[in-house]
Amino acid sequence: MQDCIFCKIVHGEIPSTKVYEDAMIMAFQDIQPQAPTHILVIPKKHLRSVMDLSVAYAELINRVFAAIRAVAKEQGVSETGFRLVTNTEADAGQVVHHLHFHVLGGAKLGQMA
Repeated sequence: MQDCIFCKIVHGEIPSTKVYEDAMIMAFQDIQPQAPTHILVIPKKHLRSVMDLSVAYAELINRVFAAIRAVAKEQGVSETGFRLVTNTEADAGQVVHHLHFHVLGGAKLGQMA
């Protein structure tokens, strides 16, 4: 997707602070962190949101969650706990329309409704 900021990050057109990368997945620090640890985990393939997923993406989904586990361990939040969030469409607060997961931790996080 030509105008997608996350696609531009994947292609190296916009710099990021990468913490994980493999052939299908990239993870990098959020530029507006909402917690001491705030990492975005994205598939390199452009998918708008979880609504674009199907069984055809089973391998990709497995790789995303393997990356999330690896990032949580590397960032030191796998034992203390972390929040995993993905927003879908405008009413949920999705700003960048490229499937992404927020890994938030590094402090006791407030309760969500």
